[in-house]
Amino acid sequence: MNREDGSGPPTGAAAGVGADVHAASGRRLGDSHPRQEGPADLRLVPPALAAWAAAALTVGGRAAPAVALLSITLVGAVAAALLATRGPGRGRSAQTEGSCEGGNGRQADGRCLRLTAVATVLLCAAGATASAALHSADLHRGPVPELAGRYATVQAELTVTGDPRRTRPRVNGDRTAPRSVVLDAELTRVTAADGTVTKVRTPLLVLAPMRGPAAQWLRLLPSTRLRVAVARLAPPFLEGGRIAAVLRVPGSGPPEVVAAPTAVQRTAGGLRAGLREATEGLPPDARALLPGLVVGDTSRMEPDLQAAFEATDLVHLTAVSGSNLTIVLALLIGPPALALRAERRGLAPWLGMSLRTTALFGGALTLAFVIVCRPEPSVLRAAACGLITLLAIGTGRRRSLIPALAAAVLLLVLYDPWLARSYGFLLSVLATGALLTIGPLWSAGLQRRGVPPRVAEVLAAACAAQAVCAPVVAVMAARVSLVAIPCNLFAELAIAPATVLGFAALAAAPAVMPAAKVIAAVAGVPAGWIAEVARAGAALPGAEIGWPGGWWGGLLMAVVTVAVVLAVRRAPRHPWLTCGCVLLLLLAVVRPPPITGALTGWPPPDWKFVLCDVGQGDTTVLAAGGGNTAVVVDAGPDPVLADRCLRELGVTRVPLVVLSHFHADHVAGLPGVLRGRAVGAIQTTTLQEPRDQAEFVHRTAAGAGVPVIAVQPGERRRIGPLDWQVLWPPPLPHPTPHEPNDASITLLVRHGGPDRRHGRTDGEAQGRPEARAPGEGDGGGEHEGEAGAVTLLLPGDLEPAAQQALLRSSPALSAVDVLKVAHHGSARQDPGLLRRLAPRLALVPVGRDNPYGHPAPAALAALTSGGAMVLRTDTDGPIAVTGSGAELGAVPLEG
Repeated sequence: MNREDGSGPPTGAAAGVGADVHAASGRRLGDSHPRQEGPADLRLVPPALAAWAAAALTVGGRAAPAVALLSITLVGAVAAALLATRGPGRGRSAQTEGSCEGGNGRQADGRCLRLTAVATVLLCAAGATASAALHSADLHRGPVPELAGRYATVQAELTVTGDPRRTRPRVNGDRTAPRSVVLDAELTRVTAADGTVTKVRTPLLVLAPMRGPAAQWLRLLPSTRLRVAVARLAPPFLEGGRIAAVLRVPGSGPPEVVAAPTAVQRTAGGLRAGLREATEGLPPDARALLPGLVVGDTSRMEPDLQAAFEATDLVHLTAVSGSNLTIVLALLIGPPALALRAERRGLAPWLGMSLRTTALFGGALTLAFVIVCRPEPSVLRAAACGLITLLAIGTGRRRSLIPALAAAVLLLVLYDPWLARSYGFLLSVLATGALLTIGPLWSAGLQRRGVPPRVAEVLAAACAAQAVCAPVVAVMAARVSLVAIPCNLFAELAIAPATVLGFAALAAAPAVMPAAKVIAAVAGVPAGWIAEVARAGAALPGAEIGWPGGWWGGLLMAVVTVAVVLAVRRAPRHPWLTCGCVLLLLLAVVRPPPITGALTGWPPPDWKFVLCDVGQGDTTVLAAGGGNTAVVVDAGPDPVLADRCLRELGVTRVPLVVLSHFHADHVAGLPGVLRGRAVGAIQTTTLQEPRDQAEFVHRTAAGAGVPVIAVQPGERRRIGPLDWQVLWPPPLPHPTPHEPNDASITLLVRHGGPDRRHGRTDGEAQGRPEARAPGEGDGGGEHEGEAGAVTLLLPGDLEPAAQQALLRSSPALSAVDVLKVAHHGSARQDPGLLRRLAPRLALVPVGRDNPYGHPAPAALAALTSGGAMVLRTDTDGPIAVTGSGAELGAVPLEG
């Protein structure tokens, strides 16, 4: 007797003897018991893998290799099919000749079945190859590749195929590069400069400005038809991708819409816009994250929050993975744990829906989910699996999720062969496969060891998904997250309520916006929790480690993963060794500065100043006593690097952040300085230029609740062992600088020694400024012989003319112990200032392989000829200044 659904070989002894019973369960096949399914049905796995491999090999390439592979697979499929239909030949009766079945009753011929399976695999590979060849032809046909190769200016008509998105802000030198709008489109008509008009169907990437009226590009919906009067074609950024060219739109005008989007896309766009409106009043993280959790809208996520999700491997939450659809369908058909049983739960039986009605309603819900959330790889994979499972429900067949996953992969690769090269699709399939195969086994093992069932399921799912995905992440990102599993476990607590409430707000927004806002406010609580988990995990010093990239790196990670899994299986036999390994892992992730310093020598225990390695930018940390308190001068260009430096130093309290001027390489990293720290105030220069960066600083400070104060020329402050005076900008009657570099706040800092003004010792702190004449009583030379005192000059990015004016306005300024070299060691240094300062240590903040040639050989020669020891962050890493007097020294991390 065959299986109930008519598929697969018989599991009983012989036909007609009696009802088939699965040996492992002792129950009739078809009984509602999870064990009745027996071994997993893997028949669709080889065809799916064959189609995936064939599509990955041929998509995006030339026609010749695709034709060759198609011919080989077709010939092989035909040959296997012919051999299967011939039967075994001799010994077979004429009655059964030409059939794969014969012999005793309905006993199948194993040879024929194997040949049929081979023919099926080869046929699927041939289908995927043909689909890949057809999709690849769009990249090479027509005039677009040739026009892009010579960067031709064209007129274009195109159809939007994806949601517009913003580029990430990038710091180029001292300014932030303007952000652009990026969207996927299909070019339908192109007019060359000579007037030649060609109708085409070519996929391309559109880059449009995001200023003024051009910001309307962000409001475009898929299926909108546009006309671009003047644009420049360029080759794609990467060869072998799914776009044939890049269309760069100049100017700042709005897009010219030829035809509005379809009604379906307008409805989906309205729902997404309604959710954004409903979440408008939420806290920043929840406001940015909730639309991403529900519909994959990450347009509000700032780079630092996105980086936190990447560091903790939580990006799948904003990619609208299968868990989102699972939660939605669970409301209809019940928990996914019952997918292999005949019973139904959820709203469907409560509403009296039949199996077929449930399947139809679930299918409509799934299609709506794809339209609203957009057909991203993970969404398509989840939707295909859901539709196949719903089809099984509607037809009354037993549900099996592994065949559903394999069928989904096969159908999607045939439909869109570019998915075969998508890392997102690969990660989605691997994670789902791990949840269906490895997860239940590990969950059962944990339950045998006394772990509660629900906890065991969640823990096993997180570990299984991370185990199979880690090698792929290593291939594409060259890193490994050490906090991924705990962060996913903590986030799991809030995913379901945030998703369900978010979809409720999405549905309510078009009809009753006040109610949607109330629901969104409630959903913002679990969404904010997830964001806090990501930020807390990413903030740990050892949250992620570098790893060899490429396929060799992935193979190495796979070997390490297998070794770790085998070691964990033996862990209960060696409890003390296990506890020791867990403790070492915790230390590697948390990296307490005292322990890290004792083991690695960094940071040195008696550091006074540290010049951080933040790339092509400035961040200087001045120890202010207490071990965790410091004044930060400038924030560098990258929030992640600034935050990492402060965490390695153990700085959690910052009484004052001084921003010397508003160039991006000094202020763009401010969010990283503020993150997770008690910050008293931010002090800025008097010139509010460049305007966009000044507004960024004020906006970031307001969001963190930190006051911004303007520097007072000549002011002096003392915090703990730190004593400093502002030497620049100059007070009146000196002219006010009109260029950002020349408006840099210049500080003369002294660390240690008694406070002669008030008789304070090093441990006392004073934050209020005291006005004094520039240079009055602050010459570096006067500290010579003063026990424990170290002097440091921080000149920002002063140009030579401003450096000369500094000398004139501060006549008492003399030799210092340490100089932070101005403007990243450029050639624009005033020799007179260098001679006057005569530093013993010269520290150059400079990025590796920067395009400006910093530091300039002339500047280095001038410093060394004056007797200074020169250290630079591009070769030495972060640099700590320790000791004083004859014991003064510098400790580079990479030295």
